[in-house]
Amino acid sequence: MQTSARNSDPAELAKFTALAQSWWDPKGPSKPLHDLNPLRLQYIERAAGGSIAGLKGKRILDVGCGGGILSESMARSGARVLGIDLAQAVLDVAELHALEANVTVEYRAAAAEELAQQRPAAFELVTCMEMLEHVPDPAAIVKALAGLVQPGGDVIVSTLNRNPLAFAVAIVGAEYIARVLPRGTHEYLKFIRPSELARWGREAGLELRDLTGIAYNPLTRSFRLSPNTDVNYLAHFTRSAKELV
Repeated sequence: MQTSARNSDPAELAKFTALAQSWWDPKGPSKPLHDLNPLRLQYIERAAGGSIAGLKGKRILDVGCGGGILSESMARSGARVLGIDLAQAVLDVAELHALEANVTVEYRAAAAEELAQQRPAAFELVTCMEMLEHVPDPAAIVKALAGLVQPGGDVIVSTLNRNPLAFAVAIVGAEYIARVLPRGTHEYLKFIRPSELARWGREAGLELRDLTGIAYNPLTRSFRLSPNTDVNYLAHFTRSAKELV
């Protein structure tokens, strides 16, 4: 999980730091991330041109990269990936796993807002997965994502909708009944409605291209892409190819 020094929650950072050593255990607390990752990669590839070849050679930034599950998969697809996070313990795990797996990924302890000032418009594609609902000011992160992507580039975000169904599924169901997530992983009031995310994107100079939901089957404990965005959803933005004047 990634935030800036002024846009951070120590308790949230501590949650993810506690998961560091089990991050790459596909049957451990991070199992949902492992299960979700093929869908996330599929969606990103579609946004990048419709196939795995669309990622080859692209400069990609993974904001809130955690232990590097998505970062590694994009690098395996041929992308040049920088993953940033503020939880140093999970970055250490990410770097070690990439080394052992012989996958080239660069990792850096940095905040999106700071990097946007240092490297404006430096990336062709920027991802930010399951992070916005963990920071105090998600709109500021969206603004930073817009500043980091080049004109004409893509921004891919995933988060949780805020409504009673999302509360029932993502918190009551996932954390207390099915126990596929540790209790306390999410706070309902931090969930983000698609309309809110779209507004933040517009204010940052991004155009919303697509919203796609992620559906979970509790019987098979599997995920699939869905037109229903009531609980988990992915959003694809693009930055205008013309610089604002």
